[in-house]
Amino acid sequence: MSFLYGNNVLKSGLARITESTPQYAGVVVYNLADIPLGFGVAAQTTDACKELDPTANVVLHQADVGEFLRGLEDDMF
Repeated sequence: MSFLYGNNVLKSGLARITESTPQYAGVVVYNLADIPLGFGVAAQTTDACKELDPTANVVLHQADVGEFLRGLEDDMF
């Protein structure tokens, strides 16, 4: 869930990935209930992800649904 706080997706936080995703492709990030959480850029190819250590970045954060709420919180205080 740290993706909703503006962080990148690590391999340890990855449940599944589309086959043959190229590096730097635009991706949509979903939770386990298939609800879209935001989007980002693939940091690695699908094949490269299989060999990465658990702390490596898989998706680089671009935007998420929590940004609106974080923006409101800043305006309130």
